[in-house]
Amino acid sequence: MSEMSFEQMLDETFKTIRNGEVVEGTVIDVKPDEIVLNIGYKSDGIITRSEYTNEANADLTTLVSVGDTMEAKVLKVNDGEGQVLLTYKRLAAEKGSKRLEEAFENREVLTAKVAQVLDGGLCVIVDETRVFIPASLVSDSYEKDLTKYKDQDIEFVISEFNPKRRRIIGDRKQLLVEKKMEQQRELFARIKIGDILEGTVKNVTDFGAFIDLGGADGLLHISEMSWGRVESPRKVFSVGDNVRVFIKDINETKIALSMKFPADNPWNGAAEKFAVGNIVTGKVARMTDFGAFVELAPGVDALLHVSQIAKEHVEKPSDVLKTGQVIDARIVDFNEDERKISLSIKALLNSEAADPDIADVDIDAVAGRE
Repeated sequence: MSEMSFEQMLDETFKTIRNGEVVEGTVIDVKPDEIVLNIGYKSDGIITRSEYTNEANADLTTLVSVGDTMEAKVLKVNDGEGQVLLTYKRLAAEKGSKRLEEAFENREVLTAKVAQVLDGGLCVIVDETRVFIPASLVSDSYEKDLTKYKDQDIEFVISEFNPKRRRIIGDRKQLLVEKKMEQQRELFARIKIGDILEGTVKNVTDFGAFIDLGGADGLLHISEMSWGRVESPRKVFSVGDNVRVFIKDINETKIALSMKFPADNPWNGAAEKFAVGNIVTGKVARMTDFGAFVELAPGVDALLHVSQIAKEHVEKPSDVLKTGQVIDARIVDFNEDERKISLSIKALLNSEAADPDIADVDIDAVAGRE
């Protein structure tokens, strides 16, 4: 039996390794751009910065410490200088790919930080594996600017897994839709007509505002915003405003809201406030050929017929009155059931003229304030 050389005996002392093999080692030295591992082989293993992380300027001394143990994959048993070239990043990516495959099959909800904001969506990294979330799957509503998601942790599921084509697609939208559906079910289970709720203005249109009630949106129509007149919802509300509303109607998944609370109804006590014979002050709100409508209180308009504007003949209201003008008049008719009130300046003038203590009162004295 021939004797082994020293080199042969040394080789027998250490394990053998091959390209592609996964090895475990202990960190014996760390430089900003290189990690040295003792892998139980005759040569140490080297992990360069580019084979450890995708961060081009990463300082490895801040990420790894001497004494740490880690697994790596053999790229080359001999890199030409007698050292073993290893990769940590590629092994992590393989593990990450397997992890994502399992998550795809089990529809597991994953959480990861947004690494990049791209024109077409977001990129997140899961165990060194890139997952792309298209813009259409980022939210359940259109979002023009995705930059707010940079460096944010987001939840998503894997909706497509095809590593051969390098297509691993994440979906955040379906989680948001499912969450909203659950919130909607909970909301409809506890609300009823007449309930008073707090909500947030989500959108404002020409005909009303949509209020987020926490699970579903309700419509606050322009006619339900106030007992008074609202010219434009945009002059009253802005997106993000907090509002207090009550449920006027529920029709399947549609909710009609109102801010016309019964306690604030201006017709409460109207029979006394607007009794026939009372003298009232109001503002000309709008005019027609047959008369002017005068606002006595928010939500209470009265008709001042053209024939009741003055003692003399008036062809049309705009010849004497202006919109926004404040006038005094006497109530000559009140119908609470139909919510109709009729006014007369003429009756007020006649009664004042009949009073011997009042002399030469004309329409300018009664209807001349703005």
